[in-house]
Amino acid sequence: FSGVLAEDVLRALLELQDTLAAATAWAPEAGRNVSLQDVCYAPLNPSEPGVADCAVSSVTQYFQNNRSHLALTAAQEDGKEQGTVDWHDHLMYCVNSPLSFKDITALELSCMAAYGGP
Repeated sequence: FSGVLAEDVLRALLELQDTLAAATAWAPEAGRNVSLQDVCYAPLNPSEPGVADCAVSSVTQYFQNNRSHLALTAAQEDGKEQGTVDWHDHLMYCVNSPLSFKDITALELSCMAAYGGP
């Protein structure tokens, strides 16, 4: 993997998403500051969404926007071959099976987004 699918780029994307999720703007008509949760699409919690409920489409959602998930590695044996699986393996699995609740790697991470959807 290289370019936009490099680990340092994904980490930078997570930082940018955190910054944008925390941003607020003054809404004169509302007479208050508004944030992402005021305007986002939150299909699983539409009445009182928190930022984590917002359906944000991003490659980092395959890791539930969690830096710890992105950093995980695990030993995995496939027949006689033994190796280490990491975010590359999880991403490849999820691109092919985005509705999976648990990948088939030793990481056993979900492909579902942080807000609960695909």
